[in-house]
Amino acid sequence: MSETRRAIRSARSVVVKIGTTALTTPTGVFDAGRLAALVQAIEGRMRAGSDVVIVSSGAIAAGIEPLGLTKRPTDLATKQAAASVGQVALVNAWSAAFAHFDRTVGQVLLTAHDIAMRVQHNNAQRTLDRLRALHAVAIVNENDTVATNEIRFGDNDRLSALVAQLVGADALVLLSDIDGLYDSDPRKGNARFIPEVAAEGDLDGVVAGRGSSLGTGGMASKLSSALLAADAGVPVLLAAAADAAAALSDASVGTVFAPRPERMSARRFWVRYAAEATGVLTLDEGAVRAVTAGRRSLLPAGITAVSGRFHGGDVVELRGPDGPAVARGVVAYDAVELAAMIGRSTPDLPPELRRPAVHADDLVAI
Repeated sequence: MSETRRAIRSARSVVVKIGTTALTTPTGVFDAGRLAALVQAIEGRMRAGSDVVIVSSGAIAAGIEPLGLTKRPTDLATKQAAASVGQVALVNAWSAAFAHFDRTVGQVLLTAHDIAMRVQHNNAQRTLDRLRALHAVAIVNENDTVATNEIRFGDNDRLSALVAQLVGADALVLLSDIDGLYDSDPRKGNARFIPEVAAEGDLDGVVAGRGSSLGTGGMASKLSSALLAADAGVPVLLAAAADAAAALSDASVGTVFAPRPERMSARRFWVRYAAEATGVLTLDEGAVRAVTAGRRSLLPAGITAVSGRFHGGDVVELRGPDGPAVARGVVAYDAVELAAMIGRSTPDLPPELRRPAVHADDLVAI
């Protein structure tokens, strides 16, 4: 067994993401029986000593039948209405299934915006940590009733990777109707199964597809989210929900993604992946080298242009002279203030403006 599988098997804190197709029949009807079977596997992992946070899709699917719809809606308003009804049915199903094991569940509804804003990000983290401390099972779902673009966020795949970092999880397990990563669509034949992704070269030739009509995920979304979590230092297992018992006991099934050697700090992860960039700083070539290769702070002298409306403490994107983004960071000045400083060396600035525009501790190269 590989080191990554051993790490997932022994993880004390696990985020388990359940895809829509794992909770529905082939015709798209929500199936509480499938959910109950997954709870059996999750309960086994919890009895073995692991804390588990569940990121559950399926709210829209769970609202289809109660509303008398014949298929998953395509317009935003009806999706949100279905999610409003379905979230009630979904969390009730989780609650009823865990009640058999005398466990209490708590629902946490998030949007990408909640993760992006530092205050909401910290509040969500405290809520999830407190739920675990009180021995309640957190059921996290995207707040589809108010989300707009987020409702097409990737069937909670990316959200699960963000949550894994948010709660400091030791492993992320993605469960759906897909039993692992293939280099092409296995339904079309001649696809090669990839048991482990330990280096970038392991993905050479891989073609990932989009999701089904029931969910918004798909292999492309799962692959992107797995790589995001792994880059943050969280080992990932991608497996079929039908293999949940094996996935959550000995991690002997599916595809694993090896994490980076050192875990990324919560703040640097937030800057790189979660926060919304509210502005752009364009740098000269010397500044690009300093912040990427040299890992040094960005000084106003290396900035050639400022765009966007931002304030000190916001996250901005740093771009090279030719346009591509090279880094993200927390800016120290407001946009108007910084615009008057660009190109000026530190000794030429007033003493109160001699701080770096973006400190090295708050800067992450892309």
